[in-house]
Amino acid sequence: MKKILVTGGLGYIGSHVVVELQSSGFEVVIIDDLSNSSLDVLDGIFDITGVRPIFEKIDLKEKELVIDFFKRHSDIDGVIHFAAAKAVGESVDDPLKYYENNISSLVYILKALQDFKSTKFVFSSSCTVYGQADELPITENAPVKEAESPYGNTKKIGEQMIKDLCNCNDSFAAIALRYFNPIGGHSSAKIGELPIGVPQNLVPFVTQTAIGIRKELSIFGKDYPTPDGTCIRDYIHVVDLAKAHIVALNRLFDEKKSNHYEVFNIGTGKGSSVLEVVNAFMRVTGVNLNYCFTDRRCGDIVSAYADTIKANTVLGWKARLSLEDALASAWKWEKSLQN
Repeated sequence: MKKILVTGGLGYIGSHVVVELQSSGFEVVIIDDLSNSSLDVLDGIFDITGVRPIFEKIDLKEKELVIDFFKRHSDIDGVIHFAAAKAVGESVDDPLKYYENNISSLVYILKALQDFKSTKFVFSSSCTVYGQADELPITENAPVKEAESPYGNTKKIGEQMIKDLCNCNDSFAAIALRYFNPIGGHSSAKIGELPIGVPQNLVPFVTQTAIGIRKELSIFGKDYPTPDGTCIRDYIHVVDLAKAHIVALNRLFDEKKSNHYEVFNIGTGKGSSVLEVVNAFMRVTGVNLNYCFTDRRCGDIVSAYADTIKANTVLGWKARLSLEDALASAWKWEKSLQN
């Protein structure tokens, strides 16, 4: 049984990946500092899989703690790295927090892994590395532009660091998955997106407004050059996204297929505007939403959706769940939190 470290494994995407890993027969070790997650997520993972993963609370910005961890877990076969701050707007307001948290922690992990005989590494990247792409849908060959936000820049820098390490270390192989916009939750409603404080992402703000936690939903901008004036994004069900990590990891373990360093877009290939998401939610749930338009948010681009041909053909992965499936599962999760 291969042993996989999942950093940030109690977070939104990380927890869903842990479920898929354990369901696929991997042994999982989780590192999380609990800054944007909860220990209760371990119970949710156990309820779904029947297995409680090993957990250690570690701040990955603490170099000595990282070194100590890898000394104690020298039998790790692969790493899936999620641990990072991830709000675009917050990164604009507090860029140094993002550079310290997202870059320093990655450096310490990569340095520790250099002592391993062989390491497989899956990096949680983002479509933000493309900025406002010149052409849509966005392929992996699209130029990586100057980032629109410090968050996007940390993903860009992180990818380059990993690629550079692959180029100089034959024992290190990696895949960077460039996510588009994950939404939804597990069908069991045992795990889902659990933002601390005011949500930075659209769907949890929608569900919190629908349940009555928020008075109204703020839509940032109504004058974008799109059909309805609101931003367009590629919204992917988090379970589909989680399954992509398992496929990527298995590719890295298959020496005949692994290409040392690869990049894949992970999305649905379809763009939906903010208003389309809001209307779809009301249609699926039967709940009316109070919403208002506010000024554009710094760091936001107009439109981004994926060309997924490379992931479909090379990885053999494809998004299976719809926008409506994702919104229904997000609402089911939100309601479970109130029980």
